[in-house]
Amino acid sequence: MKKTPVAQTLSVTIAEVIRAKITVGEITPGQRLSEATLSDELAISRNTLREVFRVLTQEGLLTYAPNKGVFVSVPDMAAIIDIYHVRRLIECNALEHAYALHPAVQKMKDAVVDARQHEKIENWIGVGTANMKFHTAIVELTDSERLIKLYRNISAELRLAFGHLNDPKILYAPYIDKNQFILELLDKGHNLEAANTLRSYLDLSERTLLAAYKRSQTSF
Repeated sequence: MKKTPVAQTLSVTIAEVIRAKITVGEITPGQRLSEATLSDELAISRNTLREVFRVLTQEGLLTYAPNKGVFVSVPDMAAIIDIYHVRRLIECNALEHAYALHPAVQKMKDAVVDARQHEKIENWIGVGTANMKFHTAIVELTDSERLIKLYRNISAELRLAFGHLNDPKILYAPYIDKNQFILELLDKGHNLEAANTLRSYLDLSERTLLAAYKRSQTSF
């Protein structure tokens, strides 16, 4: 049966809601998703939710296990490496060609302020969410709807990858000052240096995450 435009639009909207829940850490890696609970919470039919599950499974955010149900994916080493490869291509290029008065720069500044507020109360998950907003704003510097849409999916996968860390402070805390430094470079018009700083920053973040992944595999 062919889906109506309204049904298609609803599926797209709900898929975005679930991606957002993953990105902010509300839905966690390995979590089993209950059709009954989610359909009630989101006020949609189970058929619509199954279509959303299908789409998010194709994107790699969800995994279907026969006779067990649908689970939030846990990215493996290959996925982590690929995510960071894409991030370097998009984010570093965005910084290199950015201009300091772009509206997204203010979003970057707001994200740093938000991160520092969460840091004061040691809410490291909140710091992580602010960090995700910072990097999303970097991508918005491109003014490319396609890249921004792609990065929303990458952000959700990235947040799942962060689930390999037992202590999120290890990953998030050092990057508040690093984000501030990148902003200072942009303000001075040192775009290439800002891009190179971010590239080194992403290399360190990737190494930290891969080390955490390896530890998680050897703990079984």
